Amino acid sequence: MFLRLGEQGPKVGIVLQVLEDDMTMRQQVEETIEVIRPALQADGGDIILREVDESSGIVSVTLTGACTTCPASDQTLKAGIERIMKDRIDGVTEVVQVA
Repeated sequence: MFLRLGEQGPKVGIVLQVLEDDMTMRQQVEETIEVIRPALQADGGDIILREVDESSGIVSVTLTGACTTCPASDQTLKAGIERIMKDRIDGVTEVVQVA
């Protein structure tokens, strides 16, 4: 989001970028999960963050609720959750399901 208030007003987009740069990968993952969570909960599932390995870029999660028995949960994990995290967070290489 970029908000410009006239020629001399603040440039919010720049401030937001600085704040994102100061966040750890784990914080960015946590925020992204909060964006994803409502879609999972709407279908009776949820997601729990287990670990973020910043050196390898691997994010470990547990899908719960309806997601545990859903035949499409692997697709949700890879084509949905992993794709969103890779798009939003520099350094994420993979999202894996752990028990």
